[in-house]
Amino acid sequence: IYSTVTIGTQVWMVENLKTIKYRNGDPIPNVTIDSNWAALTTGAYCWFSNDAVTYKAIYGGLYNWYAVADSRNIAPTGWHVPTDAEWTTLTTYLGGNNIAGGMLKETGTIHWGMPNTGATNVTGFTALPGSLREVGFFPTGHYGYWWASTQIAASILGRAISYDQNSVSLNTPPARTYGLSVRCVKD
Repeated sequence: IYSTVTIGTQVWMVENLKTIKYRNGDPIPNVTIDSNWAALTTGAYCWFSNDAVTYKAIYGGLYNWYAVADSRNIAPTGWHVPTDAEWTTLTTYLGGNNIAGGMLKETGTIHWGMPNTGATNVTGFTALPGSLREVGFFPTGHYGYWWASTQIAASILGRAISYDQNSVSLNTPPARTYGLSVRCVKD
């Protein structure tokens, strides 16, 4: 069960995905060893710093591209991983990429690092800096990264929000093995 918010014509989850199973009930492997994570060619998830007790409720899971693109579907019934166009619809509705980040970010510096530029969370989206996993984990507090379901040629698209900017950036993770957050949108 996830909280939701309507922004324009879209209904978004207010939390990052926390699932450990595909829609059909098959488990998504939880991969904790860095070298194994970096070598993956199949779907996997982890909790930040491999610590579910501390980070699961706050940041949700970090999923590699293979889990996002898996035909068993990572999103719950009635939901999906947003396309690049759906992310663009969201930021356009908010006045464009240059100012949308602040409207999406949680206010204050409990989770975001200082200065948390422009954060108003007027949308109720409550974006958090869940960071990412490459081989190891980048520190939390500075960046939030989310997958889009869109792939163009060899590039996979996503979005990023930073603690020191008011914007939403197009993010093209260089590897399918990166672990990013997933924020779902209603079908």
